[in-house]
Amino acid sequence: MIIVHEPEKGERETFDARSLRVSEAQIVQRITGRKWGEVRQSLDQDDPEAMRAIAWVVKKRSHPSLSYDDFDPGIEELYTRLDTDEVRGWVERGLAVAGMDPEATQDNIRAVMLAQLPPIAADPEHAERIIEELVADPKAGAAESPTAQNTDPPSETQTSPSSDSSASSASATS
Repeated sequence: MIIVHEPEKGERETFDARSLRVSEAQIVQRITGRKWGEVRQSLDQDDPEAMRAIAWVVKKRSHPSLSYDDFDPGIEELYTRLDTDEVRGWVERGLAVAGMDPEATQDNIRAVMLAQLPPIAADPEHAERIIEELVADPKAGAAESPTAQNTDPPSETQTSPSSDSSASSASATS
């Protein structure tokens, strides 16, 4: 999961939750009062406390003197996006589910995925490429990808109202 900090004034920053060391995850656990698995799950709902704690821990790598109290972004300035592995996992699971529906066609599977995944992906262009690649040949990605962790479908809570417009501007600044 990628946490995006997009302040009203200043540069957009991204923080990869998977990059945390065990010691950093322990710090996040202490800050949030939750087990690491609960913190990871709460990212799916754009939980502000989890996003802030992880972003702060990662940001401290380059700003060691930054205190937690000094890193207090606006509520609309933090949101999450799917990383490339998570996108691939979503597409593979979606194709598996769609494969059970005899009325599902390649075109409608592609259309649904293209409407839902790129807006919540850290790299929308990558999401589009993976959708096109795997919808055209679902067996192509099955052997390549690691087992994805989250089995729930994307929810509306993964994109905050302010992040919908920032997704397109964020990809332009990458």
